[in-house]
Amino acid sequence: MSIKFIRRLSLGVLAAGLAVTAQAATPTYGVVDRIKAPDGGFDFVSFDPHLGRIYVSRADGALALDVASGVVTPQLAPAQHSHAVAVVDDGARILITDSVSNSAHLADARSGALVADIPTGQKPDAAMVDPASGLALVMNGRGGDITLIDPAAQKAVGVITVGGAPESAVADGRGKVFVNIEDQNQIAVLDTRARTLTGHYALPGCEGPTGLAYASEAGVLIAACANKVAKVIRASDGKDLATLAIGAGPDQIAYDPVRRLAFIPCGRDGVMEVVAVRGPNDVAIVQTVKTQLGARTGAVDPASGKVYLPTATYVASAAGGKPAPQPGTFVILVVAPGA
Repeated sequence: MSIKFIRRLSLGVLAAGLAVTAQAATPTYGVVDRIKAPDGGFDFVSFDPHLGRIYVSRADGALALDVASGVVTPQLAPAQHSHAVAVVDDGARILITDSVSNSAHLADARSGALVADIPTGQKPDAAMVDPASGLALVMNGRGGDITLIDPAAQKAVGVITVGGAPESAVADGRGKVFVNIEDQNQIAVLDTRARTLTGHYALPGCEGPTGLAYASEAGVLIAACANKVAKVIRASDGKDLATLAIGAGPDQIAYDPVRRLAFIPCGRDGVMEVVAVRGPNDVAIVQTVKTQLGARTGAVDPASGKVYLPTATYVASAAGGKPAPQPGTFVILVVAPGA
Protein backbone atom coordinates (compact mmCIF):
# COMPACT_ATOMS: atom_id res chain seq x y z
CA MET A 1 0.00 0.00 0.00
CA SER A 2 1.52 3.33 -1.06
CA ILE A 3 2.07 6.31 1.24
CA LYS A 4 -0.04 8.48 -1.07
CA PHE A 5 -2.93 6.03 -0.88
CA ILE A 6 -2.71 5.89 2.91
CA ARG A 7 -2.67 9.68 3.05
CA ARG A 8 -5.72 9.96 0.78
CA LEU A 9 -7.51 7.29 2.82
CA SER A 10 -6.71 9.11 6.07
CA LEU A 11 -7.95 12.43 4.70
CA GLY A 12 -11.14 10.78 3.46
CA VAL A 13 -11.82 9.21 6.87
CA LEU A 14 -11.12 12.55 8.57
CA ALA A 15 -13.51 14.41 6.23
CA ALA A 16 -16.23 11.82 6.78
CA GLY A 17 -15.72 12.04 10.52
CA LEU A 18 -16.01 15.83 10.46
CA ALA A 19 -19.23 15.60 8.41
CA VAL A 20 -20.75 13.14 10.90
CA THR A 21 -19.65 15.33 13.81
CA ALA A 22 -21.19 18.44 12.19
CA GLN A 23 -24.46 16.62 11.60
CA ALA A 24 -24.47 15.25 15.16
CA ALA A 25 -23.85 18.78 16.48
CA THR A 26 -27.29 19.92 15.29
CA PRO A 27 -29.41 20.03 18.46
CA THR A 28 -32.73 18.24 18.79
CA TYR A 29 -35.70 20.58 19.26
CA GLY A 30 -38.93 20.13 21.19
CA VAL A 31 -41.73 22.11 22.83
CA VAL A 32 -40.69 22.96 26.41
CA ASP A 33 -43.28 25.55 27.42
CA ARG A 34 -46.64 27.08 26.52
CA ILE A 35 -47.02 30.70 27.62
CA LYS A 36 -50.63 31.78 27.90
CA ALA A 37 -51.87 35.15 26.68
CA PRO A 38 -55.29 36.68 25.95
CA ASP A 39 -57.17 35.42 22.90
CA GLY A 40 -56.85 37.23 19.60
CA GLY A 41 -55.72 36.92 16.01
CA PHE A 42 -52.03 37.06 15.23
CA ASP A 43 -49.62 37.39 12.33
CA PHE A 44 -45.86 37.98 12.05
CA VAL A 45 -43.52 37.56 15.02
CA SER A 46 -40.20 39.35 15.61
CA PHE A 47 -37.39 39.23 18.17
CA ASP A 48 -35.72 42.25 19.78
CA PRO A 49 -32.19 41.41 21.01
CA HIS A 50 -31.83 44.82 22.68
CA LEU A 51 -34.68 44.40 25.17
CA GLY A 52 -34.87 40.61 25.04
CA ARG A 53 -38.42 40.54 23.76
CA ILE A 54 -40.63 38.65 21.39
CA TYR A 55 -43.20 40.82 19.61
CA VAL A 56 -46.37 39.27 18.23
CA SER A 57 -48.56 41.34 15.91
CA ARG A 58 -52.15 40.96 17.10
CA ALA A 59 -55.57 42.02 15.89
CA ASP A 60 -55.48 44.85 18.44
CA GLY A 61 -51.81 45.84 18.30
CA ALA A 62 -48.44 44.60 19.52
CA LEU A 63 -48.01 41.93 22.21
CA ALA A 64 -44.65 41.82 24.00
CA LEU A 65 -43.13 38.80 25.74
CA ASP A 66 -40.06 39.22 27.96
CA VAL A 67 -38.07 36.06 27.20
CA ALA A 68 -36.15 36.13 30.49
CA SER A 69 -39.11 36.50 32.86
CA GLY A 70 -41.92 35.12 30.71
CA VAL A 71 -44.00 38.21 31.46
CA VAL A 72 -46.53 39.05 28.74
CA THR A 73 -47.75 42.56 27.96
CA PRO A 74 -50.90 41.79 25.94
CA GLN A 75 -51.18 45.18 24.26
CA LEU A 76 -47.98 47.16 24.50
CA ALA A 77 -49.13 49.49 21.72
CA PRO A 78 -52.54 49.58 20.01
CA ALA A 79 -53.48 49.16 16.36
CA GLN A 80 -56.72 48.45 14.54
CA HIS A 81 -55.29 45.35 12.83
CA SER A 82 -51.55 44.84 13.02
CA HIS A 83 -49.61 42.40 10.84
CA ALA A 84 -45.96 42.98 11.79
CA VAL A 85 -43.83 44.65 14.45
CA ALA A 86 -40.38 45.85 13.36
CA VAL A 87 -37.69 46.84 15.86
CA VAL A 88 -36.17 50.27 15.12
CA ASP A 89 -33.73 52.67 16.80
CA ASP A 90 -31.79 49.83 18.48
CA GLY A 91 -34.90 48.65 20.30
CA ALA A 92 -35.98 52.08 21.56
CA ARG A 93 -39.02 52.08 19.28
CA ILE A 94 -41.21 49.69 17.35
CA LEU A 95 -42.97 50.09 14.01
CA ILE A 96 -46.40 48.44 13.78
CA THR A 97 -48.19 47.94 10.46
CA ASP A 98 -51.96 48.55 10.48
CA SER A 99 -54.04 47.32 7.53
CA VAL A 100 -57.21 49.12 8.61
CA SER A 101 -55.73 52.62 8.76
CA ASN A 102 -53.19 51.93 5.97
CA SER A 103 -50.42 53.23 8.15
CA ALA A 104 -47.46 52.29 10.30
CA HIS A 105 -47.52 53.32 13.95
CA LEU A 106 -44.20 54.32 15.48
CA ALA A 107 -44.31 53.71 19.24
CA ASP A 108 -42.00 53.88 22.25
CA ALA A 109 -40.85 50.32 22.98
CA ARG A 110 -40.93 50.69 26.77
CA SER A 111 -44.13 52.65 27.33
CA GLY A 112 -46.01 51.84 24.14
CA ALA A 113 -46.77 55.54 23.71
CA LEU A 114 -47.50 56.60 20.13
CA VAL A 115 -44.70 58.63 18.55
CA ALA A 116 -46.02 59.03 15.00
CA ASP A 117 -48.56 57.70 12.48
CA ILE A 118 -46.98 57.26 9.05
CA PRO A 119 -49.15 56.69 5.95
CA THR A 120 -48.31 53.63 3.85
CA GLY A 121 -49.80 51.94 0.78
CA GLN A 122 -52.84 49.69 0.79
CA LYS A 123 -52.99 46.85 3.31
CA PRO A 124 -49.53 47.13 4.89
CA ASP A 125 -48.42 43.66 5.93
CA ALA A 126 -44.85 42.53 6.63
CA ALA A 127 -42.20 45.01 7.75
CA MET A 128 -38.44 44.92 8.30
CA VAL A 129 -35.43 47.19 8.77
CA ASP A 130 -32.56 47.31 6.28
CA PRO A 131 -29.29 47.74 8.21
CA ALA A 132 -27.42 49.19 5.21
CA SER A 133 -29.72 52.17 4.67
CA GLY A 134 -31.35 52.37 8.09
CA LEU A 135 -34.75 52.43 6.41
CA ALA A 136 -37.80 50.48 7.50
CA LEU A 137 -39.62 48.77 4.63
CA VAL A 138 -43.36 48.13 4.75
CA MET A 139 -44.76 45.61 2.27
CA ASN A 140 -48.16 46.77 1.02
CA GLY A 141 -50.02 43.56 0.23
CA ARG A 142 -52.76 45.12 -1.86
CA GLY A 143 -50.86 48.03 -3.36
CA GLY A 144 -48.08 46.12 -5.11
CA ASP A 145 -45.50 48.46 -3.63
CA ILE A 146 -43.22 49.01 -0.66
CA THR A 147 -43.19 52.09 1.54
CA LEU A 148 -39.76 53.30 2.68
CA ILE A 149 -39.78 54.88 6.13
CA ASP A 150 -37.03 56.85 7.83
CA PRO A 151 -37.53 56.06 11.55
CA ALA A 152 -35.38 58.99 12.67
CA ALA A 153 -37.34 61.49 10.56
CA GLN A 154 -40.60 59.68 11.46
CA LYS A 155 -41.92 59.86 7.90
CA ALA A 156 -42.16 57.99 4.61
CA VAL A 157 -39.33 58.91 2.25
CA GLY A 158 -40.13 56.87 -0.84
CA VAL A 159 -42.04 54.08 -2.57
CA ILE A 160 -40.74 51.17 -4.64
CA THR A 161 -43.22 49.50 -6.97
CA VAL A 162 -42.71 45.74 -7.22
CA GLY A 163 -46.09 44.56 -8.54
CA GLY A 164 -48.22 41.77 -7.14
CA ALA A 165 -48.58 41.02 -3.44
CA PRO A 166 -45.32 41.54 -1.51
CA GLU A 167 -44.90 39.34 1.57
CA SER A 168 -41.87 38.58 3.76
CA ALA A 169 -38.62 40.48 3.14
CA VAL A 170 -35.00 40.01 4.23
CA ALA A 171 -31.81 42.07 3.85
CA ASP A 172 -28.27 40.99 3.05
CA GLY A 173 -26.84 43.87 5.10
CA ARG A 174 -25.03 45.34 2.09
CA GLY A 175 -27.87 47.24 0.44
CA LYS A 176 -29.92 44.44 -1.11
CA VAL A 177 -33.39 43.48 0.09
CA PHE A 178 -35.27 40.43 -1.15
CA VAL A 179 -39.09 40.29 -1.08
CA ASN A 180 -41.39 37.35 -1.75
CA ILE A 181 -44.11 38.22 -4.28
CA GLU A 182 -46.81 35.81 -3.19
CA ASP A 183 -49.14 35.90 -6.20
CA GLN A 184 -46.36 35.83 -8.82
CA ASN A 185 -44.17 33.05 -7.37
CA GLN A 186 -41.00 35.09 -7.44
CA ILE A 187 -38.63 37.18 -5.34
CA ALA A 188 -38.20 40.89 -6.00
CA VAL A 189 -34.67 42.26 -5.58
CA LEU A 190 -34.27 45.82 -4.30
CA ASP A 191 -31.34 48.22 -4.05
CA THR A 192 -32.14 50.17 -0.89
CA ARG A 193 -29.41 52.77 -1.35
CA ALA A 194 -30.69 53.65 -4.83
CA ARG A 195 -34.26 52.96 -3.70
CA THR A 196 -35.07 50.98 -6.82
CA LEU A 197 -36.23 47.57 -7.98
CA THR A 198 -33.35 45.83 -9.76
CA GLY A 199 -35.02 42.59 -10.86
CA HIS A 200 -36.88 39.40 -9.98
CA TYR A 201 -35.83 35.84 -9.20
CA ALA A 202 -38.11 33.05 -10.41
CA LEU A 203 -39.22 30.37 -7.95
CA PRO A 204 -39.85 27.32 -10.16
CA GLY A 205 -42.16 24.78 -8.55
CA CYS A 206 -43.21 27.21 -5.81
CA GLU A 207 -46.81 28.35 -5.36
CA GLY A 208 -47.60 31.23 -3.03
CA PRO A 209 -44.25 32.07 -1.39
CA THR A 210 -44.75 33.58 2.07
CA GLY A 211 -41.92 33.11 4.55
CA LEU A 212 -38.38 34.09 3.55
CA ALA A 213 -34.98 33.73 5.21
CA TYR A 214 -31.44 34.76 4.27
CA ALA A 215 -28.45 32.68 5.38
CA SER A 216 -25.53 35.05 4.92
CA GLU A 217 -22.81 32.44 5.55
CA ALA A 218 -23.99 30.34 2.59
CA GLY A 219 -25.35 33.26 0.54
CA VAL A 220 -28.73 31.58 0.05
CA LEU A 221 -32.39 32.53 0.34
CA ILE A 222 -34.98 30.05 1.63
CA ALA A 223 -38.58 30.67 0.57
CA ALA A 224 -41.51 28.76 2.07
CA CYS A 225 -44.29 27.98 -0.40
CA ALA A 226 -47.97 27.12 -0.01
CA ASN A 227 -47.63 23.90 -2.04
CA LYS A 228 -45.58 22.19 0.70
CA VAL A 229 -42.10 22.97 -0.59
CA ALA A 230 -39.31 25.35 0.33
CA LYS A 231 -37.01 26.70 -2.36
CA VAL A 232 -33.30 27.33 -1.84
CA ILE A 233 -32.10 30.15 -4.10
CA ARG A 234 -28.62 31.65 -4.52
CA ALA A 235 -28.92 35.25 -3.38
CA SER A 236 -26.32 36.67 -5.76
CA ASP A 237 -28.03 35.66 -9.01
CA GLY A 238 -31.25 33.77 -8.24
CA LYS A 239 -29.96 30.33 -9.23
CA ASP A 240 -32.30 27.52 -8.15
CA LEU A 241 -30.24 25.32 -5.81
CA ALA A 242 -32.69 22.94 -4.13
CA THR A 243 -36.30 22.08 -3.37
CA LEU A 244 -37.22 20.79 0.11
CA ALA A 245 -40.45 18.99 1.05
CA ILE A 246 -42.13 20.69 4.04
CA GLY A 247 -45.46 20.62 5.84
CA ALA A 248 -48.61 22.52 4.90
CA GLY A 249 -49.45 26.09 5.86
CA PRO A 250 -46.13 27.92 6.34
CA ASP A 251 -46.24 31.70 6.77
CA GLN A 252 -42.88 32.80 8.18
CA ILE A 253 -39.32 31.52 8.45
CA ALA A 254 -37.06 32.25 11.42
CA TYR A 255 -33.29 31.99 10.90
CA ASP A 256 -30.72 31.39 13.63
CA PRO A 257 -27.30 32.61 12.37
CA VAL A 258 -25.50 31.18 15.40
CA ARG A 259 -26.54 27.57 14.73
CA ARG A 260 -27.11 28.12 11.00
CA LEU A 261 -30.61 26.73 11.19
CA ALA A 262 -33.83 27.89 9.56
CA PHE A 263 -37.17 27.14 11.20
CA ILE A 264 -40.31 26.78 9.08
CA PRO A 265 -43.52 26.49 11.14
CA CYS A 266 -46.28 24.78 9.13
CA GLY A 267 -49.61 25.60 10.74
CA ARG A 268 -51.93 23.24 8.88
CA ASP A 269 -49.86 20.19 9.77
CA GLY A 270 -48.84 21.37 13.24
CA VAL A 271 -45.12 20.83 12.63
CA MET A 272 -41.96 22.91 12.38
CA GLU A 273 -39.24 21.98 9.90
CA VAL A 274 -35.65 22.46 11.09
CA VAL A 275 -33.37 23.21 8.14
CA ALA A 276 -29.58 23.02 8.47
CA VAL A 277 -27.61 25.38 6.22
CA ARG A 278 -24.10 23.92 5.92
CA GLY A 279 -23.26 25.50 2.57
CA PRO A 280 -24.87 26.75 -0.63
CA ASN A 281 -25.16 23.19 -1.92
CA ASP A 282 -25.85 21.57 1.44
CA VAL A 283 -29.21 22.79 2.77
CA ALA A 284 -31.39 20.04 4.22
CA ILE A 285 -34.20 19.32 6.67
CA VAL A 286 -32.71 17.65 9.74
CA GLN A 287 -35.78 17.44 11.99
CA THR A 288 -39.56 17.79 11.87
CA VAL A 289 -40.80 18.99 15.27
CA LYS A 290 -44.38 18.33 16.35
CA THR A 291 -45.79 21.68 17.47
CA GLN A 292 -49.52 22.51 17.29
CA LEU A 293 -52.10 23.20 14.61
CA GLY A 294 -52.19 26.91 13.75
CA ALA A 295 -48.51 27.58 14.58
CA ARG A 296 -47.50 29.18 11.27
CA THR A 297 -45.36 32.17 12.28
CA GLY A 298 -42.50 32.55 14.72
CA ALA A 299 -39.19 34.12 15.71
CA VAL A 300 -35.95 32.83 17.21
CA ASP A 301 -33.74 34.16 19.98
CA PRO A 302 -30.23 33.36 18.69
CA ALA A 303 -28.72 33.66 22.17
CA SER A 304 -30.74 30.76 23.61
CA GLY A 305 -31.74 29.11 20.34
CA LYS A 306 -35.38 29.09 21.47
CA VAL A 307 -38.13 29.52 18.87
CA TYR A 308 -41.43 31.21 19.78
CA LEU A 309 -44.63 30.23 17.93
CA PRO A 310 -48.06 31.74 18.66
CA THR A 311 -51.15 29.59 18.15
CA ALA A 312 -54.39 28.42 19.77
CA THR A 313 -56.53 25.28 19.91
CA TYR A 314 -58.55 25.17 16.71
CA VAL A 315 -61.78 23.25 16.12
CA ALA A 316 -63.48 22.42 12.84
CA SER A 317 -66.32 24.67 11.76
CA ALA A 318 -69.76 23.04 11.59
CA ALA A 319 -70.49 25.12 8.50
CA GLY A 320 -67.39 23.81 6.74
CA GLY A 321 -65.44 27.07 6.92
CA LYS A 322 -62.06 27.76 8.48
CA PRO A 323 -61.34 26.13 11.85
CA ALA A 324 -62.01 28.51 14.73
CA PRO A 325 -59.88 28.99 17.86
CA GLN A 326 -61.42 27.84 21.12
CA PRO A 327 -61.83 30.62 23.71
CA GLY A 328 -59.07 30.80 26.30
CA THR A 329 -56.55 28.71 24.38
CA PHE A 330 -54.13 31.26 22.89
CA VAL A 331 -50.52 30.38 23.74
CA ILE A 332 -46.98 31.07 22.63
CA LEU A 333 -45.14 27.78 22.21
CA VAL A 334 -41.49 27.74 23.25
CA VAL A 335 -39.45 25.30 21.17
CA ALA A 336 -35.96 24.78 22.55
CA PRO A 337 -32.77 22.98 21.49
CA GLY A 338 -31.73 20.01 23.58
CA ALA A 339 -35.33 19.14 24.41
